[in-house]
Amino acid sequence: MKILIVGTGYVGLPHGAVCAEYGHEVHAYDIDERRINAYKSGEKEQIERQVNEPGLADSIAENLDRYLFFTTDVNSVIEGVDVIFMCLNTPPQRDGSSDLSYLSSAARDVGKALANRKEKKRVVIVNKSTVPVGTARLVEGILKENGATNFGVASNPEFLAQGNAIEGSRRPDRIVVGADSDEDFAILRRVYAQFTNHVRIHYLETTPETAESIKYMANSLLLTYISYWNGVGGRLAESFENIRMEDLKRGVTSDNRISTWGSYVSNGAGGSCFGKDIQSLMYQLNRAGQQTDLLRAVYNINEYQKHYLIDRAVHEADFSFNNKTVTLLGLAFKKRTNDMRDSAALKAVEALLAKGVKEIRAYDPLAMDAAQDYWFNPKDNYLFERITYHDSAKEALQGSDACYISTDWEEFRGLATSIENATKAPYLVIDGRRMIFDFDALLAKGYDYLPVGGPLSRGTAPAKAEKKAKDKK
Repeated sequence: MKILIVGTGYVGLPHGAVCAEYGHEVHAYDIDERRINAYKSGEKEQIERQVNEPGLADSIAENLDRYLFFTTDVNSVIEGVDVIFMCLNTPPQRDGSSDLSYLSSAARDVGKALANRKEKKRVVIVNKSTVPVGTARLVEGILKENGATNFGVASNPEFLAQGNAIEGSRRPDRIVVGADSDEDFAILRRVYAQFTNHVRIHYLETTPETAESIKYMANSLLLTYISYWNGVGGRLAESFENIRMEDLKRGVTSDNRISTWGSYVSNGAGGSCFGKDIQSLMYQLNRAGQQTDLLRAVYNINEYQKHYLIDRAVHEADFSFNNKTVTLLGLAFKKRTNDMRDSAALKAVEALLAKGVKEIRAYDPLAMDAAQDYWFNPKDNYLFERITYHDSAKEALQGSDACYISTDWEEFRGLATSIENATKAPYLVIDGRRMIFDFDALLAKGYDYLPVGGPLSRGTAPAKAEKKAKDKK
């Protein structure tokens, strides 16, 4: 089939690449010429600078100019198209509602292009983005206003986890398609022919409104799992002695009715989906006159989690951040991606700057360029000049008074030796991901260790005790 992808970000690009793998003729369209040129190059470094997903650059290079094409001109590829996937950003607005301006603008462009095509065969326009209930009707109206004919609008939400988007597209656990007509369902079955009768993959056909709701329900439930473990399990282990967090998780989730997914504690969930989607769902339900107390509590717990370890450091470890140098390890919202959207590191930086730190020494294996783009303009906030960027964790640790681990990169698990070699006790290690497994060695040398989901552990080295005595004098 001939498929048009509108929007080539973290949703559209992996989806288009995998559709090309399955033999569809895929044309990926974006108004960002720099982004399109990067994809056209087929060069891994240029592609990953735009969207960094394991296996994505290889998939693009393998199918480029064979099954996969890129363009900034939608009119040049509209003839003969069967399906158009709308993969646009729908960020939250201040009131929690979804900003549909990108989607609406793209729908107008698509509508005009469809109106001018010579061949008028049936085409299905598919909302792949997470959109509020009723958006399929909104897009339908925009397309009609701009002259499009013989089309249907469907909802086909993505359920991809960043860092695993290519494998998730190749082997999804479900495909949800919401449409109004058998003709549109039949067209989309051809797109997903390899999944429709799969023994493991659930293929669900329903109404557009139901499909839209499934995505919101799923993401809100996942965030509820995370917030429950952070807000209850984590608080138990932080508040009472001798609670082993890992044993607590194993004991609770050994019940087959209770999911093991989300049974971890962290410094909060980030990314482009969870926070945005739960805010949008609250907004939609409130507009419908419904209470959203549960959703509000889940959201608030997650937001608090992103900065509360810094508050714990002040109140439990008696640590003053004023005029101190702090190493921040991990900037992306999770490992295996360079995406910083709604990352816990953003809230950590805000909290640290508010506490008066002298310098934040930052390092992330993939997100350094994204971070510098995010904090690129000190004129907007001169405090961002206090952030410095480094090529390794060891370099970032040099000369710091404390270390904050924000992202769960595997390379941070063995940091005890690097911390010891690059810094001197007394020193505070704040572990937002429970990454350091050999912290006992640090304690023995006078380092304090403050993990999420656990109590503060004080260093025990004689040198530290001597310094404390001098400070009191």
